[in-house]
Amino acid sequence: MTEATKLAEKVSSKDPAVGLKAVASLRTLLERLERLQVENAREQGWSWQQIAAALDVSKQAVHKKHGGGGLLSRRRK
Repeated sequence: MTEATKLAEKVSSKDPAVGLKAVASLRTLLERLERLQVENAREQGWSWQQIAAALDVSKQAVHKKHGGGGLLSRRRK
C-alpha cells in the first residue's frame, strides 16, 4: 500500500486528530506534486496561461505562486 493510499484512508478516520493530520500531509504532498508538474510544464515550454488553464486558476495566480522571479520564470524555450 502506498503512502498516499494510507493517508487517504486516514482522512476518513472518526478520530479528528488522525483525520486532520492526514489532511495536512495530503496538502503537503499535493503542493509538492503541483510544483513538480509546473516545473515539468515550464521545461517543456508551456506558457503560464497553459499551466493556469490546466490547473483551473488564473494566469496571475499560478505565476504568483510558482513564478516569483526564480528559476521557473527563467526557463523558457
